[in-house]
Amino acid sequence: MKLTGAQIIVKLLEMYGIDTVAGMPGGMILPLYDELNRSSIRHVLIRHEQAAGFIAQGIARTTGKPAVCMVTSGPGAMNLLTSIADARADSVPIIAITGQVNTTQIGTDAFQEADTFGLSFPITKHSILVKSPEELLTAIPTAFAVAVNGRPGPVLIDIPRDVQLKEIEIDKLPDVIDAKSQNVRFHTPIDEYTCRIEKIASLLAKAKRPVLFCGGGCNTQAAADGIKKLTDNYKMPVVTSLMGLGCIPKSSPLFIGMIGMHGSYAANVAMHDSDLVIAAGVRFDDRATGLVSKFCPNAKIVHIDIDAAEVDKILTSTVSIIADVESILPVIAQVLFEKGITSDEAWLKKIQELKAHSESDTAGRPEGESLINPRTFIASVPELSAAAGIPAENLIVTTDVGQHQMWAAQYYPIERPRSFLTSGSLGTMGFGLPVAIGAALANPKKRIVCFSGDGSIMMNLQELATLAEQNLPVTIIIFENRTLGMVYQQQKYLFDKNYSASVFNYVPDFIQLAKGFGIRAVDASDNPDWYKTAFDSNAKNKPCLVRVRINPEELVLPFVPGGKANIDSIR
Repeated sequence: MKLTGAQIIVKLLEMYGIDTVAGMPGGMILPLYDELNRSSIRHVLIRHEQAAGFIAQGIARTTGKPAVCMVTSGPGAMNLLTSIADARADSVPIIAITGQVNTTQIGTDAFQEADTFGLSFPITKHSILVKSPEELLTAIPTAFAVAVNGRPGPVLIDIPRDVQLKEIEIDKLPDVIDAKSQNVRFHTPIDEYTCRIEKIASLLAKAKRPVLFCGGGCNTQAAADGIKKLTDNYKMPVVTSLMGLGCIPKSSPLFIGMIGMHGSYAANVAMHDSDLVIAAGVRFDDRATGLVSKFCPNAKIVHIDIDAAEVDKILTSTVSIIADVESILPVIAQVLFEKGITSDEAWLKKIQELKAHSESDTAGRPEGESLINPRTFIASVPELSAAAGIPAENLIVTTDVGQHQMWAAQYYPIERPRSFLTSGSLGTMGFGLPVAIGAALANPKKRIVCFSGDGSIMMNLQELATLAEQNLPVTIIIFENRTLGMVYQQQKYLFDKNYSASVFNYVPDFIQLAKGFGIRAVDASDNPDWYKTAFDSNAKNKPCLVRVRINPEELVLPFVPGGKANIDSIR
């Protein structure tokens, strides 16, 4: 059969189950868009290319499956790079398809030419520059395989315009291969598993102060089931990184909290005082560890991770297994059960008591202030949503980056995996709104709640047009404090209150802005029944924006200044 490069791309995307892509057309990708319009794939037209990558992330983060975005060459591809780097940092499987100038023009400084392959190479898991339509038959299957095999991540495919247009004769399209069924490179050999799991069981049998530390690699339902199986019989404190939130219900008595710079005091103390840390799907990043030498100074480390490059990179492990946590945790649980190994629950009780005591600390709340407390506001959202007719289990939360992000991580009752989507490692402002759009596209029966700030929301405000056009059930909650809150807070503590370029002299009227985009809006500061509008499941105009005015002196506490140990936090 004869197919053009564009037809090959579209047919392979359909074969790999892609039903939605986000993007924006331009001259060097028009042949692909011409064919896309004849396909079964839904296209979501964004207003800025960065949003295309974040919408793909919203789909991928909630489903665990690769999602696709596509943009044109030059400025289109360069605008996309931030969202690709964010996906790489947080291990999100997206596939970015970019148009490129004709193969004969590459390197000639042609109109809208940029070295997309070269620019993307350091921030992707893999990048491919396709130079013939025949290469597409391997490039696209390779992209899907690489994106999900082992540690997930983004793959970029740069495709010149003439490659999209050229017609070739092929016998058949390549078969779809389940990438996750393939062996992961650099994994622990199967014949070593038994020995290492026996060592782990022995360490757990001797431990007096064990802690289970869970990261983003645990944020799947299968991993959550493995955590539950392990801790049902061997009860120990469970702490998470920011990316691990949701792998154990916040309501679980075993969950002590998030660790790190803005982690709970009890969780940070548990890690510091532990004698054994089971680190599952984590990479010991600096925001989690603080001063590494005082992170868990007397603990032996068991490190389970899919990425061999992360093991022994920051902390030396006593025992390590290079594998996915979903397959390993149940085996450890079974071995402990068979050997009758249980934990010393006096340690767990001590940490639970510390948690109860430290959670009563309200330091940082401005005295005599009538504006809304963002902590209690965020914590009340599921209950108010339920009162308006949308159960808490039907909510998925996204955040932008800043104080509101940390308040959400600390106070929102996150109960399930893949229900709290945030930019962890790269910390990208402007993340929340387009990711919420992607989450809504992939989860049409859910209501998406996007927590943002008056700084972050402006980064991708134009996507309110995309949201209105798609009419998606997204509630955007903007905390307005007229500052770059996290910058303001650090200047308060670390720079002698020299508030350099962190205070807005002008803030737009977000209520009127929303209405200008055709989106319902309500001011929670003036209307105590705001939730009835924000979570009205019967509204034909599904999106809604909520403004919440807060005091700029509201602080995210605990706060660990740079160079300090996590237990030396400002509380």
